[in-house]
Amino acid sequence: MRQSSSPSDRLLGGVSGAPDVDTELSDRSLLQAMLDAEAALARATADVGILPAPAAEAIVEQCRADGYDPGALGRAADAAGNPVVALVGELTAAVPEHARGWVHLGATSQDVLDTALVLVSVRALDPLLRHLDAAVDAAARLADTHRDTVLVARTLGQQAAPTTFGLKAAGWLTGLVEARDRLRQARAAQPAQLGGAVGTLAAFGPAGTEVVERFAAHLGLPSSPLPWHTRRQPWLDLAAALGGLLVSTGKVALDVGLLAQNDVGEVAEGGTGRGGSSAMPHKRNPVDSILVTAAARRGPGLVATLFAAAVQEHERAAGAWHAEWEPLLDLLHVAGGAAARCARMLVGLQVHTARMRENLDATGGLVLAEAVAARLAPVVGRGVAHELVTRAAAGPSFRAALLADPAIRAHLSEAEIDEALDPYRWLGSAGRFVDSALATVRGTDR
Repeated sequence: MRQSSSPSDRLLGGVSGAPDVDTELSDRSLLQAMLDAEAALARATADVGILPAPAAEAIVEQCRADGYDPGALGRAADAAGNPVVALVGELTAAVPEHARGWVHLGATSQDVLDTALVLVSVRALDPLLRHLDAAVDAAARLADTHRDTVLVARTLGQQAAPTTFGLKAAGWLTGLVEARDRLRQARAAQPAQLGGAVGTLAAFGPAGTEVVERFAAHLGLPSSPLPWHTRRQPWLDLAAALGGLLVSTGKVALDVGLLAQNDVGEVAEGGTGRGGSSAMPHKRNPVDSILVTAAARRGPGLVATLFAAAVQEHERAAGAWHAEWEPLLDLLHVAGGAAARCARMLVGLQVHTARMRENLDATGGLVLAEAVAARLAPVVGRGVAHELVTRAAAGPSFRAALLADPAIRAHLSEAEIDEALDPYRWLGSAGRFVDSALATVRGTDR
């Protein structure tokens, strides 16, 4: 039986992750990132003349994940509390004798694991952001196509007043763009970690800061002005950005799920063969909406764990650092799945404009009560206008009640009442808001 360490290949991982993101989160990928850190350390110390070049080359040659067993390293990690100690032991045994004394020179386990988690995060964010780009593009198309498609807005769970589906999609678009911007910023700011035993790099003598710069450069990461062993802002920025992504995709998913309810029927998810029920053959469930919503529910707990672990003592934490590893990887996992499913959901979304108009008209114009009151207010005052319209709204036919009320007809003709009941005349700045959202995203460089 084939075993895989990719989260997507686990029994439940397929409903929460995305395969291309999860590939970067696998045990093998994390192991390779740890070895990449060891290789960069050897190169950096050789660059400044601390480590002999032949020893550095020998170490780099053995920094390939295929030569090590992640499962065995994981089991051995229990003895030291992290997998780096066991990996360093195996790496040392793998290199020629002349290089063994130079393996892991001047570093501590946290340097290797923190840097590896940064590398894994940055690498996983590449496919995640591609999914997010696709979601942004799809939301922009919906906003543009349906700029003037009217539907009823809902507030506090009730029909409220007219809006446009374009404006709803523009709201999704703006949230996704803001989440993408924050993720890009967080990714660019993830630094390498190198501080040695207590953050002084004493083992490197006066060349310590130069080693840090070379180490980061070999990894393609920014260097930190000083070690961040117990200053966890990089993780907090990343966690907050991922949490924001889950909120933004969750908002889209929640709206789609509600709009797709049978008795609403204003949208439907695409995808042949998706959404079936094991018990009810007639059902077509909004699967992507459901799974993205599930991811959004998981996000706050994972983010909270990373924030709770960020208060760390002295120069190295006992337990708080260890509490970060799995929640960070889990957060990347569910965020990747949410981004991929949100993109698929929006790309294939079926928009039923006729049903939107049918639902808008279902109350006989009641959702335009505010518009009628606004026409009366200049002549009778806002309070009286509100009372008159409230009274008319209590009848079986709103339009008929408006036409039959002499206090209203004294100020509004039948034509004026019909104009007030036209939803297209009560959209305010909806179109301009859509245009503004589209202009913003079209001006954003990828």
